[in-house]
Amino acid sequence: MSAYLIGHIRIKDPDLWRQYVAGVARSLEPFAARILFRGTKAAVLAGAHPYDHTVVIAFTDQDSLGRWFHSELYQSLIPLRDRAADVVIISYDA
Repeated sequence: MSAYLIGHIRIKDPDLWRQYVAGVARSLEPFAARILFRGTKAAVLAGAHPYDHTVVIAFTDQDSLGRWFHSELYQSLIPLRDRAADVVIISYDA
């Protein structure tokens, strides 16, 4: 079953965020993950959503997603991520 990571993002420091995004791209390579969508919020049509940006990344399965998330390289990026933005990361099965 495919797995998808959705990240909701509010950027605090654009320069640090660019560094983080570059690191994430490198960290995804060994896991054959694909960034399906990266975009900026246009409008909230119902409810409340305080985040300005969203990313959707496809993995072959939850095991691959988990191995990526817990990988040494991705874990080393978390302090940078936390300085650069407020982020909520969710995984989904499809």
